[in-house]
Amino acid sequence: MGKPQFYDLNVHSRPDNESTIEELTALAKHFGYSGLAITNHSNTAVDPVATGTEDFEILRGIEIVATSPSKLHGLIGKYRKNVDVLIVHGGNENINRAAVENPNVDVLAHPQMGRQSGLNHILAKSASENNVAIEFNLDAIIKGRGGRRVQTLSNFRTNLNIARKYDVPMLLTSNASSYFDMRAPREMIAIAGMFGMSKNEAVSALSLTAKGIIQKKRSKPGFIREGVEVIGEDVLEGTGDPL
Repeated sequence: MGKPQFYDLNVHSRPDNESTIEELTALAKHFGYSGLAITNHSNTAVDPVATGTEDFEILRGIEIVATSPSKLHGLIGKYRKNVDVLIVHGGNENINRAAVENPNVDVLAHPQMGRQSGLNHILAKSASENNVAIEFNLDAIIKGRGGRRVQTLSNFRTNLNIARKYDVPMLLTSNASSYFDMRAPREMIAIAGMFGMSKNEAVSALSLTAKGIIQKKRSKPGFIREGVEVIGEDVLEGTGDPL
């Protein structure tokens, strides 16, 4: 087997944070990633972007923020065709449930609700059936202090055990809000061990799960390559937005 290809699929750029796409990309390449997804929040009203080179991908993404399941489904319909990575910002019981029940969602992020992990056996079963990955955003550990970090580790440990039981895809991300928040794959894997994720699980969460998410859209009928899509009998060039 060749060397794993690592991806960080939840990274925020301006105006979500202070760092530019160029700064984030340069550091990710230095760390040895094969690509990253720019997943600014939907309430920043900025169109997703995608570009890259032969040896590095910058993927078009979005992190949807919604206050109700009906609004969530509307936003999923709005963004799904235009992004490679569709993430739902969880943390509400109804939003968590709606996200894992929708096969058009790639990732449920931040499912934790206060001191609760946010994931239970019913939600995990739906996530597994619909191939919705559960995110473990390591910035919550890196930035957490004292009791807050202890609670995060406890929540992550609970979600890890539930995800294992129901074979739910697991995704490790930096959830970077600055290039200072990004970490190399080796560091990400080591931090994941703090809540019980094995090395093999962590490698898979940074590589196989991430690549599966990227390929999910590209395997759908009509997709030829980034920026080219077949609709009916017509070929539309340049459907991707430029950086």
